[in-house]
Amino acid sequence: MKPNKKLLVLAGDGIGPEVMAQTKRIMDWMAKRRTISFDVQEGLVGGASYDQHKTPITDEVMADAASADAVLFGAVGGPKYDSLPFDVKPERAILRLRKDLGLFANLRPAVVYPGMASASALKQELVEDLDIMILRELTGGIYFGQPRGIETLPDGTKRGVNTQVYTTPEIERIARVAFELARKRRKKVVSAEKANVMESGQLWRDVVQHVHDKEFKDVELSHMYADNCAMQLVRMPKQFDVIVADNLFGDLLSDIAAALSGSLGMLPSASLGAPDARGRRKALYEPVHGSAPDIAGQGKANPLAMMLSFAMMLRYSFDMDEQADMVESAIKSVLATGMRTPDIMTKGAARVSTSTMGDAILRELDKLAS
Repeated sequence: MKPNKKLLVLAGDGIGPEVMAQTKRIMDWMAKRRTISFDVQEGLVGGASYDQHKTPITDEVMADAASADAVLFGAVGGPKYDSLPFDVKPERAILRLRKDLGLFANLRPAVVYPGMASASALKQELVEDLDIMILRELTGGIYFGQPRGIETLPDGTKRGVNTQVYTTPEIERIARVAFELARKRRKKVVSAEKANVMESGQLWRDVVQHVHDKEFKDVELSHMYADNCAMQLVRMPKQFDVIVADNLFGDLLSDIAAALSGSLGMLPSASLGAPDARGRRKALYEPVHGSAPDIAGQGKANPLAMMLSFAMMLRYSFDMDEQADMVESAIKSVLATGMRTPDIMTKGAARVSTSTMGDAILRELDKLAS
């Protein structure tokens, strides 16, 4: 039996607890069948935390996150919290986790599984067998730059200010992650920015090019303006392998890539920090979808993105490629049978509930382990 891995589970709001419950079933299955076990600690986050503690995340939960080997995060937010002050909105929890844990690299794969191409908004031939990775810088740029805020001008009108700012080390470290990812894939990186109109974009381009020329000449690098990259993702997405972008453009491009797969309910993500002396990174794994309060508690939520986020955790935090492959293979096999939650329904498919999808994944894992 390998030493237990310490996980902090933050299910959150809306459908977060439902999809997390199905993923915990996989953890239990692995503990029983694959001699891998996890020390699981749970905590409140987002609206659930605000309801009890009047803050979207407590200092105690942050301390638990800092000491964990990895954090599994569900989703936060909902209409009941829309009127809260900005600094205590549920979404502030995930921003604090990213910032305080130094999670600067956000990995968002966009994969179209066999049989799922017809669920995409694009023509089937454009997305069939799609497998790309969007790498978004997560702790810098316009979302965190100073000065920021809304001020009242002398004439009574208001002005909103956000600052786009990056330093050389911030760009270097995200560029290295991009090239390292590409080395394990198809060795192609596209760096997206707006160097034509933004000084920060010009610095981004220059630094990425320098890191490539100095350390990663075996990887193909090209530069693309972010607006053109968005168009190319819709026009011809399979031209890409790894796309790296800053916080703002990475946010937009990863959502476009998400649409290619047919449903946000299918897409996982990983947020990684810098490696420590042992080569380990702080890490948080979460599905791309939100809390979907309109379907919470109805058994309609798709648990696959949460399960795939767990598979990413196995792969990137614990080097458990075999186990990650098993989870991904089980999901592919179940989808190939035509089972679908409502968000990915297609003509002729079998509509199933959240728990029924979980049942099917566990049965497939049993087959793979036999």
